[in-house]
Amino acid sequence: MAKLPKRVLGSTGLQVSVLGFGASPLGSVFEDINEAEGIASVHEAFRLGINFFDTSPFYGATKSETVLGKALKDLPRDEIVVASKVGRYGPELFDFSAERVTASVTESLARLQVPYIDLIQCHDIEFGDLDQIVNETLPALAALKARGLVRFVGITGLPLGIFPYVLDRAPPGSVDVALQRVWA
Repeated sequence: MAKLPKRVLGSTGLQVSVLGFGASPLGSVFEDINEAEGIASVHEAFRLGINFFDTSPFYGATKSETVLGKALKDLPRDEIVVASKVGRYGPELFDFSAERVTASVTESLARLQVPYIDLIQCHDIEFGDLDQIVNETLPALAALKARGLVRFVGITGLPLGIFPYVLDRAPPGSVDVALQRVWA
C-alpha cells in the first residue's frame, strides 16, 4: 500500500502527512476506548504513512496525551511530528499565564514521553485575554522554544478576528502556525 504524501507545514519546514491523526478520541472524548486498541490505531496510522499526531491536555483530562505517549514511544521520533496545546484544560478552564503554559509543556512532555514537542499551540485563544496571549503566553513559549523544548508555536481558535489581533501585535516570528477551528 502506498504511503500518504507529505507537505511542508507553512514555513516551519516540517514535512507532515496530508492526513493527520487527531488524538482526542484517545482521551475517550467521544466514547470510552480500549487503551491497547488506541495504541494499535496510532501504530497502524503510522504504518499507513500518517506522521502528524495532534493532541491536547484538554482531551480526556490528559488521557489523550498519556495514551498517545504510550504509542509514540515505539515509533521513531525523527519520523513523527507531535503537536499539543496549552491554555485550555477543561470545558470552562483556561489559563494562558506564563507560569501555567510553561508547566503545561513540561507536563505534556512527560505524558507524551518525548524530549520536545514539534508544534505547541495556544488552544482556543478566543476564550482568553488576547493581550495576555501576546504579552505573556507567546513570550513564555518563545523561551521554551529557545530551550529546545518546543520547535514551533501556534495559535488556534474559531472567530477569524482573533488572528489579526494577535498577529498584528506579536513580535514577528513568534507565531509559526495559525489553525482556525471549523465546525461542520
